[in-house]
Amino acid sequence: MQSLTAGPSLCRRLFLLLQVWQCGGKIEILPCSRVAHLERYHKPYAMDLSIFLKRNALRVAEIWMDEYKQMVYLAWNIPLQNSGIDYGDISSRIALRKKLKCKPFDWYLKNVYPLLKPTLNIVGYGRVRLPAECAHGRSLAIFQNIYYHQTGEFYMGNLIAEANSDDRCLTDPGHGEKPTLERCSTAAQSGLHIHWDFKQGRAIVNRDTKRCLEIRKHSSGAYMLVLQKCTTQTWELQYIIRNWDQTDERHW
Repeated sequence: MQSLTAGPSLCRRLFLLLQVWQCGGKIEILPCSRVAHLERYHKPYAMDLSIFLKRNALRVAEIWMDEYKQMVYLAWNIPLQNSGIDYGDISSRIALRKKLKCKPFDWYLKNVYPLLKPTLNIVGYGRVRLPAECAHGRSLAIFQNIYYHQTGEFYMGNLIAEANSDDRCLTDPGHGEKPTLERCSTAAQSGLHIHWDFKQGRAIVNRDTKRCLEIRKHSSGAYMLVLQKCTTQTWELQYIIRNWDQTDERHW
């Protein structure tokens, strides 16, 4: 099989894995096989590993993952447009994939790795912040990545790729003023309040309790998230994929 992995790449093994599965190859497990990894003594990318990882992850996504490539962008908190990361010319790789009649990534998900959970209903992601005019002249941000689903859930933390893994949804427990993070499936089954109405530049309002997620300054000087009757606080999400009637991507 002709190689699709020309050029240096930290993701060569992932390239090969997808190439084998999607392009008609097979993987054999040999009882007496031995696996080794020869590691470079000097790593030219060691000073800023994340840039190289992102570059090669985007190459894999753009060549192999079709409409699911946005999963990589979301996981790395990279804008879908104008990412600022040059992953090189991949036109020859895409042409070769087409020539070899490789299967789509959707086939890979259904037949090889069904545990992988697509994230196609996310309409906004990244960090969320309170603009300066709403925070007494100081812009405040929540530094955990947040993923806002079209169905109204705010998922917080790292984007989990496998189905049935623990995940956490922003929840209004219905009492007290502290929001909680609950496992999404458990919270839904228990009737907890995990659905929120949000538009860019507006309040975050729980659909059931009608309370707003807001920031309050504690007497100690620290800022804390609270649930309370809505005031004038509004939020901005870092990247908007689709704002209901809009298809453009905007970010701050």
